[in-house]
Amino acid sequence: MKPNDASSPTERTTIRAFHAHVYFRDPEERTRALALRQAIAVEHPSVLLGRVHERPIVVHPAPMYQVSFPPEAFGSVVPWLMLNQNGLSILVHAVTEDVMAEHRDWPLWLGERLDLSLERLASVTG
Repeated sequence: MKPNDASSPTERTTIRAFHAHVYFRDPEERTRALALRQAIAVEHPSVLLGRVHERPIVVHPAPMYQVSFPPEAFGSVVPWLMLNQNGLSILVHAVTEDVMAEHRDWPLWLGERLDLSLERLASVTG
């Protein structure tokens, strides 16, 4: 990326939080994802666990739930997810003022990378 690209982070880009989206695509993955959700709640009680979405929503191509955590928790939450993902696909992204770049340009994937529905995100974010 060139420094002047619209999707390049700048000194003014502020990371307000991080989201981790834990995906599941079949009943067996759903079981593993919900077990991971319970383990997250025990190991990282300060994170915010979003509701379980049983079907794809907006940019997300598969059922999932969101884990939200502050920047200072990145160093403990993300390595823990790396070691405990149990074969699941997990998208980790910063929460900034640029929702599209968060998902398109700056994502961190644990496990298999899934194709996000960026066209749906564009229609929602304008």
